[in-house]
Amino acid sequence: MKKLGYVFLAVVLLSTTAGITMAARSGGTLNFMAPYGGDLFGLDPHKSTRVQDFLVSMNIHRSLYKWNPTRNEPVLDLAESAKVSDDGLVYTYRLRPSIKFHNGRKMTVDDIIWSYNRIASMKPASPNVQYIRPIEGVEAVEKGRAKTIAGLKKIDDLTLEVTLENPVDIKHFLRYPGTAILPKEEIERLGDKFTTNPVGCGPFRFVKWVRGSEVVIDKFKDFYLDGRPYLDKVVYKIMGEAAPRDLAFKAKELDATIVGAVNYPEYKANPIISKNMIEVVELFTRHIGMNPQFKPFSDKRVRQAVNYAIPADLIIEKVLKGKAYPCQGWLPPPLWGEGPKPKKYEYNPEKAKQLMKEAGYEKGFVVEQAIGTANKSWGSGIYEAAMPYLKKIGITLKIQQMEGAAMAERIRRGEYQMYIWSIGSGSDPQVALDRWKSNNPQAAGNYFLYNNPEFDRLLDLAAKTRDKKKKMEYIMKANTIFTEDAPVWFFNYNKAVMAHHPWVHGLAPVAIEMMYQDLTNVWIDETSPRANVK
Repeated sequence: MKKLGYVFLAVVLLSTTAGITMAARSGGTLNFMAPYGGDLFGLDPHKSTRVQDFLVSMNIHRSLYKWNPTRNEPVLDLAESAKVSDDGLVYTYRLRPSIKFHNGRKMTVDDIIWSYNRIASMKPASPNVQYIRPIEGVEAVEKGRAKTIAGLKKIDDLTLEVTLENPVDIKHFLRYPGTAILPKEEIERLGDKFTTNPVGCGPFRFVKWVRGSEVVIDKFKDFYLDGRPYLDKVVYKIMGEAAPRDLAFKAKELDATIVGAVNYPEYKANPIISKNMIEVVELFTRHIGMNPQFKPFSDKRVRQAVNYAIPADLIIEKVLKGKAYPCQGWLPPPLWGEGPKPKKYEYNPEKAKQLMKEAGYEKGFVVEQAIGTANKSWGSGIYEAAMPYLKKIGITLKIQQMEGAAMAERIRRGEYQMYIWSIGSGSDPQVALDRWKSNNPQAAGNYFLYNNPEFDRLLDLAAKTRDKKKKMEYIMKANTIFTEDAPVWFFNYNKAVMAHHPWVHGLAPVAIEMMYQDLTNVWIDETSPRANVK
């Protein structure tokens, strides 16, 4: 883990926000965006795995921990203190006494216990169960052997004892938006409608969701931090295409925008916009997943051939305008530690042809279901850039462009032959690789049902040791095995960029995902066209 700081040293903060000395003010509306698809899937965080959903729901709901971009690590959110036993297996949390749900009821330890039990027992499996699985007894609930999680114990209304299976750093797991604490009575009252009418305990309350257009949230005046949030209202404009976002930002209809490869060179060259940009090396791995249930992809040599056949570096340079970093294994280099380094698949069409011949596919094959979104950086356009190179080794793609939520569901059900996507690795390498353990269901994130006993064994060893050096050796060996098995085409790690107007203050370079902006401390000054709009 000693190299984890690399990513944060690489953060480049160009925003004028960094030098602001004026006092924060309350009021006004922030016109923000949800840029990762044509719509959201839902705002029940236990049921979602999509960044598009979480970037909204994280400001409605809250988890035990949250990401702190200043300290560059998870910190306590709903708890005011945590004591850890000497063996690292027992955490004792003291909740903040002033937390209320948006329906006015105070939160207690019972709500945490109920929420985690809900995640563990959901059918089909919650995509977020992997993040609570380190807690003792979660797997027993998952598999129907127990009704409640053994490792959760209520001491009193505000004190919770959590016992873990192994001495992992649980803050890296329980910070995810998908582990949010929800009010039982509202889910029982609303049922499936909770996902479109969520009730949380975060800084903003849900107001409305206009399908395919916008989500509106407003200030929760009983939020546990006095005087926060500053904003009266936030409007998330659902804008999956770069061109409309660019026009809306320049017309000052958006207060901030995520910057894609298409606009990156122009924004960097603009003397005004360039002064209000935030850049960060984002901990995401962009890739093409290959379904081993489709016979050609069950052969490792075919998957490796795909990696050798496509010139990833050239596509990054020409298509993404350099706004990315080439892949070398699943884990981004900032998460590397002691142990073997994974190989980088360099462009080698002859090697690719040789592997195809050895696998018995010298004449190639057709991929009928190459699914992807319209995203310019990790969508169907990348398929199109790769197609001529795959054609040289006999692989033909039939692209099916889809809306993001629909594609996510197809992937979770295994209804694809290829998918192209971007998945966050998070800040802990153990968490990142645990996604691909064989005991993690497809619906919970192991999308291509990766199964390698040695990979599993190494990660189990990593989870059990408290020796940080040894832990990283196990993790790096597992990362190397995953890379060698090539269940994906390794494309790139993202360079995330956000531009904002000068009246916006408090946005941060969030390495785990730039759009995971905690808007509690964001504010706008009087020069905003929405400074007094409610």
